[in-house]
Amino acid sequence: MQEFGVEHRGSVDGLEISGVTLSTGDLHPGDLFVGVQGLKGVHGASYAAQAREGGAVALLTDAEGADLATDSGLPILIVENPRLALGEVSAWVYRTREQTPLLFGTTGTNGKTSTSYLLEATLKQLGLVTGLSSTAERHIGDLTIVSRLTTPEASEMHALLARMREGGVRAVAIEVSAQALTHHRVDGLLFDVVGFTNLSHDHLDDYRAETVELAMERYFQAKLPLFQPDLAKRAVVCLDTAYGARVVEAARVPVTTIATIGHASAEDVAGADWTVEILDATAAYTEFRLSGPEGRSLVTREPLIGWHMAANAALGIVMLVEAGFELAAIGSALDADGGIQAYLPGRTERVSGDRGPSVYVDFGHSPDAFENTLAAVRQFTTGRTIMVFGADGDRDKTKRLDMGRVAAEGSDILIVTDHHPRFENPAEIRQTLLAGAQLAQHQPETYEVSPPEAAIVKAVSLAKEGDSILWAGPGHQDYRDIEGQRTPYSARELAREALRGAGW
Repeated sequence: MQEFGVEHRGSVDGLEISGVTLSTGDLHPGDLFVGVQGLKGVHGASYAAQAREGGAVALLTDAEGADLATDSGLPILIVENPRLALGEVSAWVYRTREQTPLLFGTTGTNGKTSTSYLLEATLKQLGLVTGLSSTAERHIGDLTIVSRLTTPEASEMHALLARMREGGVRAVAIEVSAQALTHHRVDGLLFDVVGFTNLSHDHLDDYRAETVELAMERYFQAKLPLFQPDLAKRAVVCLDTAYGARVVEAARVPVTTIATIGHASAEDVAGADWTVEILDATAAYTEFRLSGPEGRSLVTREPLIGWHMAANAALGIVMLVEAGFELAAIGSALDADGGIQAYLPGRTERVSGDRGPSVYVDFGHSPDAFENTLAAVRQFTTGRTIMVFGADGDRDKTKRLDMGRVAAEGSDILIVTDHHPRFENPAEIRQTLLAGAQLAQHQPETYEVSPPEAAIVKAVSLAKEGDSILWAGPGHQDYRDIEGQRTPYSARELAREALRGAGW
């Protein structure tokens, strides 16, 4: 620790640290326990004595935390901002700058998870042992671990990378949220290539301001550190939303651009380095052409519905090209398998059988996600489109009216239900969503059904052969957060049970 020049209390002679953690629940003997000021007013250093009992060998904290932990019996390392120091300290402890695998980081409002999975799948088809860190899962080669945060804390991220290195992982796809950048969760990493998907109304509870416009600006600014030299070597930026051009302007690393024909502006398509053209769309795949500099091109398929999923796949491919992979080699590997072979849990995931209505479970929880996914589902629905959705409690309330409006515009039957109410009154959340639905020009047949277990049964009871049900929000998650308690819950299984109950 001497190389960090930190002040310390107690002897650190002969101190050996084998891990780093912010939580006593994740503590292992030999760990450095890090005490930071919590969002709810509790300082992590107040748990120092408990950490010592669990095997911690030292405490890293600020001056306030050091005073709280005076009687803990642990050597105390003092820095001005322990969270800011966490990435560098974790990189040093876990030696993650030694024999580092290729690192790919993707940010944006929507598409981070899809791009990460599709990129990882392409790497596997190229023959590499891969790693993944996403909202849904962590992958270490063939091992899968359920995720808790979109982007783990810096200490967990570096520990994960160290474990990946031991497992022979050669390339890692990492989903990077705005919150991760704000809270320094990817500090100490240097990404070989980062990607930007899009930006739309979401997460404004984390970037509160006097107006929605100002909150959106703060949210956008929170993304920009990923495109600076201390975190990335190169970037690929999608121009399908206006924010893409602003990322290009703000980036201080070499940038390659990509745009989707028919969805980006004509000017952005003409000026982009790479373009994506949708060639064919079915309920089983979306086929697209990716065209780039020097006449290079590739035609392939990805196994998800919607133009936006093809755009995500193309972004991932260009990120690989920027990392040094030959486009021709990528094309050959994908051609041999009939396209990108990927399974994305809870991303427009079809959970129904060959008979009866099609039922899709999706993780989307923003107006933009609703619009794109509903359009994709409607494209392959011969009957009616039925939408089931709710909204997160204690999260961004400013998007709820737009969620209701967009859901109503894109559906024939709308069922408003609950999601994670947390500590909010679920009935009040539903009323806001219903008020938003009333703003739509198109007014679907609308129901309010609580709880969601009953809502999916209602949806299936209304559905006929040829209809599609989109259940947006829960996706891959296996719980609901009700007053701080995680109640076991699987939208996928509930949907299948409802279908069986209806004789499908």
